[in-house]
Amino acid sequence: MSKNNRWVVVIIFFFFMLLHQTDKLMIGSLQVQISDDFGISNTQWGLVNSGALIVATVLYPIWGYLYDRYARAKLLAFASFVWGATTWLNALARSFGFFVATRASTGIDDSSYPGLYTLVSDYFGPTMRGKVYGILQLAQPIGYLVGMILALMVAPAIGGWRSVFYITGSLGLVIAVLIYFFVKDMPRGKAEPEFEQMAEMQTFKFSWDEARQIFKKKTMWFIFAQGFAGVFPWNVITYFFFAYLARERGYDEGSILFTMAPVILILASGYFIGGSLGDFAFKRTRKGRIIVSSIGVVMGAIFITLALNTPIEARNQFFIYMCLTAVFMPLSSANVIATVYDVTVPEVRSTAQATEYFIENAGAAFAPILTGLIADAIDLKTAILLICIVAWGLCFFFYLGALFTIDKDTADLRHQMQDRASTM
Repeated sequence: MSKNNRWVVVIIFFFFMLLHQTDKLMIGSLQVQISDDFGISNTQWGLVNSGALIVATVLYPIWGYLYDRYARAKLLAFASFVWGATTWLNALARSFGFFVATRASTGIDDSSYPGLYTLVSDYFGPTMRGKVYGILQLAQPIGYLVGMILALMVAPAIGGWRSVFYITGSLGLVIAVLIYFFVKDMPRGKAEPEFEQMAEMQTFKFSWDEARQIFKKKTMWFIFAQGFAGVFPWNVITYFFFAYLARERGYDEGSILFTMAPVILILASGYFIGGSLGDFAFKRTRKGRIIVSSIGVVMGAIFITLALNTPIEARNQFFIYMCLTAVFMPLSSANVIATVYDVTVPEVRSTAQATEYFIENAGAAFAPILTGLIADAIDLKTAILLICIVAWGLCFFFYLGALFTIDKDTADLRHQMQDRASTM
């Protein structure tokens, strides 16, 4: 495949992620409209969101296995079709029970990302993956912003939340067609340096023996551990930060929008910055991605501490510190994905990534509950600050552990790839 064609794939995947994240995340901004429509409580609303999370968590290992066994492009097209179909069903729901069930079904495609990332890893070599993943992950915060606009401005103008779901569901079907016809599968491992110039490649097939090797690599232990801890700050900020601004800092809706919109856009840039810095550092040392990730969690903890301890009246100072927090928070994201692929063989990378996401989702399930308990006992500021500092502190120590294992695990993979290349 030519270099131009592989960027077409990146563009299609970018819009898949952008529109999928829009569809997935805008429900938070639709809470009032949907709750009023069905006449439900906050507890029932929590059930709506938990259902999709549980379904996605359970299906991560299954998606990972399927991606490592079968054609990833076709499975991604199917996932996009499922996204469109389940969103349409969700819009058609007229009873709360059916709404909960159909909303839970939208979690089926939420766990489909490992195949996307592993397919990209076969288009781009190790020294480019970080920045490409950073570009793709720009779509997540931008999708959140687009979802807010659709929920708060478009939905009331076109007939309510169901109309918006029809739009995003239809776009899912369109993206499914684009992926099916324009994204081609690549031989697993094609972009590895040892195979990049080979006209023909041996097909590497999933094996349970190689899958078990994932858990024998010490770097993966630290990646899994940081994954569990690392999602706590993200979920705390996603679900509680808007309430913190309104209740404890006295921001009205307009102030929240004008404060958080730039912060989210800066956060989006942090994905690409992190991926690019990780690639730059990786070219110089195999520890490079881990070093960049470590800097991200330390600086994120420092700046969010400064932000939340800023006097309420000093809004400009608070805004500056939040912007700096947003730059550093996502530095590790693309680098963690790339690190997984730096130490695992191509035919089980989807399984490895899915396992990491499974563990992350387990952490995500605990984060809102723990935050709520601390907030009710003390206040939201303490809950957010305590969880962020503790979680990022743990991540820093896990990254320190990975610094001692990454060289060996990366070298082992390179030797394994060289051995395979020599037998072709």
